[in-house]
Amino acid sequence: MEKTEHLLLITPDRCIGCGTCELACSLGHEEEFRPAVSRISVHRFEAGVNVPMTCLQCDKPACVAGCPTGALEKDTETGMVNVIASKCIGCRMCVMACPFGNISYSMAEKQPLKCDHCGGSPMCVEFCPTNAIEYLPADTATIRRKKAFSAKIAAGISEVEI
Repeated sequence: MEKTEHLLLITPDRCIGCGTCELACSLGHEEEFRPAVSRISVHRFEAGVNVPMTCLQCDKPACVAGCPTGALEKDTETGMVNVIASKCIGCRMCVMACPFGNISYSMAEKQPLKCDHCGGSPMCVEFCPTNAIEYLPADTATIRRKKAFSAKIAAGISEVEI
């Protein structure tokens, strides 16, 4: 796999909560319109606040550390956290380890469901009507914006846990 030069950037202020990203993702991966098997989910809050969430491809992914069989690994070349289905035993430790709740589990496939950037052409980006999800070059400014978003989400989780 080539080194990734792009990353997903989410701008919640633009999200209208339509769920098109969830439908596009489930269609692209599972060939059916079923948000339950999407690798992205829109969290809808009161007052019209909507936040699309997907794997943040963390620098130090808790899901990888939590996997007892090595079924998740961070590719040093691409920076992507990948699922190696043949190693997965279905324990769902990765789902529990993700501090953002961005990994789900397919009972039918018996494996984790997480964003893989659709091999470099993310369906969620293609079909988002408001550009709330973008696939941008991984330059310094974009990385800074992504880290700021991640920090904001992490701070929100800490406040909820208190």
